[in-house]
Parts: sequence; structure tokens; C-alpha cells
Amino acid sequence: MEELIQQIVSKTGISESNARSAIETVANFLKTKLPAPLAGQVDAALGSAGGALGGVDVGSITSGIGGLFGKK
Repeated sequence: MEELIQQIVSKTGISESNARSAIETVANFLKTKLPAPLAGQVDAALGSAGGALGGVDVGSITSGIGGLFGKK
């Protein structure tokens, strides 16, 4: 997740704390809207246990989620 935080900070200029809060807000929102099997993948993708993405391709995850909503 740290890599994602840094990307958000560099692209938006917001603080690391605000970037982390935004990511957590989006992740929690997705977990309430996605089916249970996919909701569990949100934490895995963000590396909730270790606090890092761990090589997960966030782009492919987000495009897959977008596909669920009819967007690619």
C-alpha cells in the first residue's frame, strides 16, 4: 500500500496521512459493495497484513473491478 500512497501523494500533492485515509475509505466502500469473495480480495490487494502491495498488479485488479460495473 505504501507504493500506492506515494503515487497519490506525488500526483495530487496531498499529505501521506490524507492519501492513506483516502485509500482506506475507497477500500472500505468497495468491500461493502462487492460480493464477499471479491471483497476479501481488496485487503489482499492492498496488503492489509504487511502494509505493502507485495507485487500485486493494482491496474489489473482495478480493471477487473471496473469490468464488474460494465467499465473497462
